Amino acid sequence: MTENVLVTRDAGVMEITFNRPEKKNALTRAMYAEVVDALRSADADPAVRVAILTGSGDIFTSGNDIKDFQIRAVAGNDSPASPFLTALSTMQTPLIGAVNGAAIGVGTTMLAHCDLIVASRSARFVMPFTSLGLVPEAGSSLLFPRLLGNQRASALLLLGEPLTAETALEWGFVNQVVEPEALMDTARGFARRMAVLPPQAVRQTKQLIRHGAPDVTARIAEELVLFRERLSSPEAGEAFAAFVEKRKPDFSRFE
Repeated sequence: MTENVLVTRDAGVMEITFNRPEKKNALTRAMYAEVVDALRSADADPAVRVAILTGSGDIFTSGNDIKDFQIRAVAGNDSPASPFLTALSTMQTPLIGAVNGAAIGVGTTMLAHCDLIVASRSARFVMPFTSLGLVPEAGSSLLFPRLLGNQRASALLLLGEPLTAETALEWGFVNQVVEPEALMDTARGFARRMAVLPPQAVRQTKQLIRHGAPDVTARIAEELVLFRERLSSPEAGEAFAAFVEKRKPDFSRFE
């Protein structure tokens, strides 16, 4: 593990922390690989009863590192998010999301695969895929309509409207909203309660709950095909260039 992803274990609880606060915890290829290793090791280790996913500083994650994405698009490489999303969506160990601030793009869509979510009052959920010339990923085009209903999911996924912690609680996306200083204590409290339960009963119950979305793996694969195509599209090129150049993107020339 590098210092960009921190993994600790204590009393049956694994904590995985995005630790790149100077870059708003933007996710790189190396970080994805390290988180995949952590998720898989949690499933392989009987001593790990539950895992917590969080970010350092005052942000959960700003999503994918834009420059890293541009390099991959030019090189034509497969998305490093693919094995991450597979590990996440098939994880047997219960996973708790502890959202300490803004969760952008995949920062929000990955949370749909968490079994419990605790959010800081400062948390904010945004999925700006269409404004970047992209489409949703992580099974979100399937999971968010199921979780929130078509109209709410359309506002989030089509318009990229931000979702506050309080509204996320009202809509049933998160389990609890707490003050920032109470976030990790609350998440660890949930984890400790789960860690002392019969592990196989917990894992099998998780599988029963998740079995309600049998098409999610196929949907993730479908999204990734479109997502890869969009990465090399002129629209995404304009959006990424505008981001790097710190200007407003101009999509007027695209039909």
